[in-house]
Amino acid sequence: MRIAVTGSIATDHLMTFPGRFADQLVADQLHTVSLSFLVDQLDVRRGGVGANIAYGMGQLGTRPVLVGAAGSDFDDYRAWLDRHGVDTESVRISETLHTARFVCTTDADHNQIGSFYTGAMSEARLIELKTVADRVGGLDLVLIGADDPEAMLRHTEECRSRTIPFAADFSQQIARMDGEEIRILLDGATYLFSNEYEKGLIETKTGWSDEEILGKVGHRVTTLGSRGVRVERAGEEPIEVGCPQEERKAEPTGVGDAFRAGFLSGLVWGVSLERAAQIGCMLATLVIETVGTQEYQLRRAHFMDRFATAYGDEAASEVRKHLG
Repeated sequence: MRIAVTGSIATDHLMTFPGRFADQLVADQLHTVSLSFLVDQLDVRRGGVGANIAYGMGQLGTRPVLVGAAGSDFDDYRAWLDRHGVDTESVRISETLHTARFVCTTDADHNQIGSFYTGAMSEARLIELKTVADRVGGLDLVLIGADDPEAMLRHTEECRSRTIPFAADFSQQIARMDGEEIRILLDGATYLFSNEYEKGLIETKTGWSDEEILGKVGHRVTTLGSRGVRVERAGEEPIEVGCPQEERKAEPTGVGDAFRAGFLSGLVWGVSLERAAQIGCMLATLVIETVGTQEYQLRRAHFMDRFATAYGDEAASEVRKHLG
């Protein structure tokens, strides 16, 4: 099974200011703010939902095809993804724009000032999925992840016109989308991914009930935070899967992307939906124990030991033969 992952490719530049922003602001001069903060820490991390999901699938050995847009500064990032099992040949490289970038400074009170530069991400709308499919010999599923909104719409419409199954995953972009855009993006999806809050937002914005949405998608996959995940299909009992025990909780960023990577890898392996959800929850647990969305390491023996503890030996034996 060949899966293409479309979505943002970005780097995060995270800085720490040892003081308090509030101490630097003059109440009656806020209309003319001009400040510079001397920071004492800088972390540059690889990110973007498309790249995060593809990285996780690469760790599991399922060789995803990453589809997105980046700048000429993508070489080091590309080499990293290539080394970790991701097909990056369908990433469009902009001739004029840098790779998307999030720059954020956090103060001693955990207040943040940040900016997001979309950059080359805006060129994702120029990518044609047929070209991708022709290169790899066909696509069995396309994940439509958070990206340039025009790209998300184009990829969805192309999947429909070419009868390629697709998964709708709005993520961060759901806040800026109106009801009509969301209706277009989810109607006919084989899978619809969201967290609990996004689930409610989708229903509010579209005006469709939970039952109506289930009638328009094949499967609705809702992550439930520490309670795991629920997979629903119209007319069938939902599947609910809990999370493995965490060894520690370092940072939640990228946990949802890791779940998707595990779930999609389960689909590649042809395991049941319950098993796919368990794989997703196990991979998500590794991420929450690590600072950074692509800094975790999947050590197979360790992964399978923890998987067996969480879900039983029978489930582990089924997954082990695919994971190696």
